[in-house]
Amino acid sequence: MKNLTAILSILSFIGVLAIGGMMMSQKNDDAPKPKKEEEAKSGSLLAYVNIDSLEANYVLLKSNREKLQKRQEQMENELQRSYGQMQSDANEVQKKAQANALTQTEYEAAQKRLMQMQQTLESRKQSLTEQLMKEQEEFNLDLKRRLDAFLAEYNKSHNYDYIMSYSSAGSAILFAKDAHDITTDVVEGLNALAKTEDSKK
Repeated sequence: MKNLTAILSILSFIGVLAIGGMMMSQKNDDAPKPKKEEEAKSGSLLAYVNIDSLEANYVLLKSNREKLQKRQEQMENELQRSYGQMQSDANEVQKKAQANALTQTEYEAAQKRLMQMQQTLESRKQSLTEQLMKEQEEFNLDLKRRLDAFLAEYNKSHNYDYIMSYSSAGSAILFAKDAHDITTDVVEGLNALAKTEDSKK
């Protein structure tokens, strides 16, 4: 169960670490440059998304996390009930065996039945775990698709060279100016898209 908790708490943002390849040709004209571009000392225009804030404020992500946690709790409860039943049966067999209330044949049949129950329980546990992992993986892929699509559309009017990810838990970005933080735009945009999709259902 500890592995399941770790699985649910980790979000696949590997594909979001660097979205590049959108180098824009520089134009020399008299029009004032955007503030963020003036602050880009390296010649490349950068922006970043705060993953902590995205996780905390993206409605679809929070909703899915709650659903997966509920599914995990249901799975654990089911397995716990099955284990409790198996343990109860095993105790009953042990009591009867100690009281010489079972023949050798009956005892062997009971042992075989308990072994089958254990195998069924292990199989069910593996099946539920794989199902939960599959649901998490499918959502992670859908989340990446949504984020990639939004950033591609968003960048048509902002012309960033790179959009990075940032997290307080650890990232390649050691320092970032607030002026380059586009997290609010991303969260609001993704939430608006999710709301639009819900209204069409």
